[in-house]
Amino acid sequence: MRQLLIRPGAIGDCITCLPAMEYLATSETEVWAPGAVLPLLCGFPKVRNLIATGLDLLELGLAPHSLLQRLASFERIISWYGARREEFRRAVAHLPFVFLDALPPPNGPLHAVDFFAAQVGAPCGLSPRIACCRPEDRKPESWIAIHPFSGSPKKNWPLERFQKLASQLPMPVRFFRGPEDYAPGAESIPDLAELARTLQRAGLFIGNDSGIAHLAAAVGTPVVALFGPTAPEIWAPRGAPVLILRRQPLEALSVEEVAAAVRNWLHQGR
Repeated sequence: MRQLLIRPGAIGDCITCLPAMEYLATSETEVWAPGAVLPLLCGFPKVRNLIATGLDLLELGLAPHSLLQRLASFERIISWYGARREEFRRAVAHLPFVFLDALPPPNGPLHAVDFFAAQVGAPCGLSPRIACCRPEDRKPESWIAIHPFSGSPKKNWPLERFQKLASQLPMPVRFFRGPEDYAPGAESIPDLAELARTLQRAGLFIGNDSGIAHLAAAVGTPVVALFGPTAPEIWAPRGAPVLILRRQPLEALSVEEVAAAVRNWLHQGR
């Protein structure tokens, strides 16, 4: 079946949706997704930058005829885009769209990975895997990756606490940041496939509830994730051993508490 999967969203949204998308995939499946996550979709036959397709012009009546022709060439279109946009749904009513909610309910009861899997009939309990990073290639080195950012300031433990934490850890630390973030001495690796391969070599990852924490777990690196306002039962990274430390507000989590938990976890061999 010639099929199109349309998956918008941030890095974590797309990674948690991977098992559902892989369950649907055939040799004739094309994926439209945000440009930043395309390097992670190397397991699909064909991928396109969602923004570059002009899909958002459909509801304005400004889409080129070539886009409509392209959409009409698919036998089925599974879309996590536009499910709650009435104008868009009307604009594509004559096309073989199947709309799915792009986010799980904030109160569960399912983990995000299981929510997306259940939407398409896939089994629950699966874990995201990044096809460009094979689990058998993981050869962890003796250093800890710290990514002290996320897509929301409300989910960020203070940067200065991460910096203080680094001095209390039993292994060398490398800080990482996104292209629009800043931390002294932090490395920026914009290509997510390259970042995935780098994190795969880390002995441990420490960070906030973020897409990069999901990325680290998906390549098999153990994760210590700091949670505040979001629910770990829905958004905890999946794919590797994960230690969740949660406080509300997140600032109530002390450096000493995190350092002790990390040292104890490493001592137990995760």
